[in-house]
Amino acid sequence: MFRMLLGFVLAVLMVPAAFAQSGYRIQTGDVLQMEVLEDPSLNRSLLVLPDGTVSLPLVGTVKASGRSLDSMRGAIAAALEPNFAAPPTVFLTVGQLNPVTSAVNNAAAQAAASQVRPYGTIAVYAVGEVNAPGRMDVETGTTLLQFLAESGGMTKFAATKRIQLRRADRKTGTETVYRYNYKAVQAGAKSPVIVLREGDVIVIPERRLFE
Repeated sequence: MFRMLLGFVLAVLMVPAAFAQSGYRIQTGDVLQMEVLEDPSLNRSLLVLPDGTVSLPLVGTVKASGRSLDSMRGAIAAALEPNFAAPPTVFLTVGQLNPVTSAVNNAAAQAAASQVRPYGTIAVYAVGEVNAPGRMDVETGTTLLQFLAESGGMTKFAATKRIQLRRADRKTGTETVYRYNYKAVQAGAKSPVIVLREGDVIVIPERRLFE
């Protein structure tokens, strides 16, 4: 009874935001805010990656780009359902719009946005079990280890032994995945020096049971 009442209260509070965003189509670079009523540990920010997908705990990747919030909410609930006794209650809002999309809607903002990015920096993205997911502008020459040191840290659920760096080749359309054992580095092990490039995506997976 309490769970039903709590769900009703949350639904009422989120009606204005949901109504305002009902016609919006999700785009790459957006950050979605997900809440799962039955399991708050799944609540998190979801970055829509350049390939149009988001990374979900317990599930993997789900296509997001081009979908409405209602469609995406239903897709997430369906993907998570096998992990619950009954279909989970999922709340989804747009926490942050793709900066490029927001600027296009306002010519003045677009001009200003082009000046915000400091000279000599590149844009990289962090997703998964990281405290500050989304886009970050880092200095050219920054390594993956340096990025992890200054990106705001990882959550307690992070699988630090299985960090991935995903790098897309725009000419061939292929993606290269580099694996990085941050836990071993913390213990003093040597690691390859990976210098970040424009558009790199750092994925921090969720820790498995007993990992």
